[in-house]
Amino acid sequence: MSGGAPKEVFAQLAPRFEQQTGNKVIFVYDVLSALRDKIAAGERADVLVMPVPMLDGYGKDGKVRADSRATFGVVGTSVVVKEGASQPDISTKEKFRAAMLSARSVVHATPGKTPSGTHMGKVMEQLGIADEMAKKVVHRPALDGGVQLVAEGRAEIGIYPASEVANVKGVAVVGPLPVGIDFDTLYGGAATTDSAANEAAMAFVRFMAAPENRGIWKSGGFGPPG
Repeated sequence: MSGGAPKEVFAQLAPRFEQQTGNKVIFVYDVLSALRDKIAAGERADVLVMPVPMLDGYGKDGKVRADSRATFGVVGTSVVVKEGASQPDISTKEKFRAAMLSARSVVHATPGKTPSGTHMGKVMEQLGIADEMAKKVVHRPALDGGVQLVAEGRAEIGIYPASEVANVKGVAVVGPLPVGIDFDTLYGGAATTDSAANEAAMAFVRFMAAPENRGIWKSGGFGPPG
């Protein structure tokens, strides 16, 4: 089970892992709030891939193996527009605020469903524009096609984790959120304590964290885990 941020990285690395080990990986991607609900309802997985604070919680609950944990990388939050469209100035918090107010429409993940969505809800409040933005913000996670709304021109600006927009055709990355409202998420993985394929699960985590795969994580929008 994984949040959506590492999806494109796994699309590249999982076939290599399968070829090298003979194991078959079946992914369940969902927004993190939904994954939390699935686990609470008793659904099982061999590996959990989530922000490190969530893994810390599952570690305290005894749901993941401490000796299987690894960090994969840190992902920032990017602003995107349709490819070829004019790019707003988001170099400072004040200019980002002005860009939001002048935008026709903005899309980002739903507050409370993903870390970046929750953060953006707080940012709009912090900037004092929550009421104005409520009329033109669309809440849609990248996993549910949020970035595609930008690529298709149905939303003027999108705000998502860098890994979810790094290699999407039809969109251009304007840049990261400016200092003061920027947001990074450290992702990691761990084998669950009740996994029926413990050795394969631990091998998956080790493989994804291996130094030789660092370049794929970087090209996928993730910075070094340190």
